[in-house]
Amino acid sequence: MGAESPLLICNEEHRFLAAEQMRLIGREDASILLEPVGRNTAPAIALAALFATRNGDDPLLLVLAADHFILDVDRFCESVKKAVPMAEQGKLVTFGIVPDRNETGYGYILRGEALSDGGFVVGRFEEKPDRQTAEKYVKSGDYYWNSGMFMFRASRYLEELKRRRPEILDACSRSISVTEPDMQFVRVDAEAFEACPAESIDYAVMEKTDDAVVIPLDARWSDIGSWSALWDVQERDGDGNAFKGDVLSLSSNNNNVRADGRLVAIVGVKDLVVVETKDAVPLAPSGLMLLATKALQ
Repeated sequence: MGAESPLLICNEEHRFLAAEQMRLIGREDASILLEPVGRNTAPAIALAALFATRNGDDPLLLVLAADHFILDVDRFCESVKKAVPMAEQGKLVTFGIVPDRNETGYGYILRGEALSDGGFVVGRFEEKPDRQTAEKYVKSGDYYWNSGMFMFRASRYLEELKRRRPEILDACSRSISVTEPDMQFVRVDAEAFEACPAESIDYAVMEKTDDAVVIPLDARWSDIGSWSALWDVQERDGDGNAFKGDVLSLSSNNNNVRADGRLVAIVGVKDLVVVETKDAVPLAPSGLMLLATKALQ
């Protein structure tokens, strides 16, 4: 299964970081659409679909977030291949993560009628539940985590957006009608895009369309949305530590240390998260690092 050059969408401030990451994986051919302001996923994907169809093409779009981690790539590719014929038939496919715990940090998708090719009609989308509700969802076997990953033909997404949220499509169409190419960067009209409503693809399209399909994905997925999620997917040494960068450890266990520029030394400590940056070095027990980093912002 072939694919065209990647298309990235990011904020103007992140353009060089995105370009460098594409260079590191050998994809300097990627186009990078620059948002002047954030307007959530529905407008961002609209920009991608409009850009992809600008020359009369109508490709399938595989929409992925930048901060997801997928350990079992083979299983992921199998699920993507299952999605292709559905998307070619005009369905809007989302990938539902097979849950392994009663997680309250994700939204859920209730599966409906089974389809012949391994997918299910989407029954409904559920907001992030409380612990008791999440446990009920997982025990039922009928719910998946909402991954925020999608596949559909570009024109189908634009059709649904025009039907469900024409204001978003209009603003995005106006913003991309005058683009400013700059190497691999593509800038859209800031004034037009700033006028666009901010809305997620779930609210704008997926919860309203009659053609939503969910494909189960069991590929050891995480959205890396917290330090605990990052901890779960990192490699660790014999003392249970996860280190990135220049770290010296003595008699220390189960620590997560990230050193971006300087040496970080830990001695006789355990269960800490330490993050060295040029501005600050927050250090906290693993369960409290989120509060520490927010306090420094």
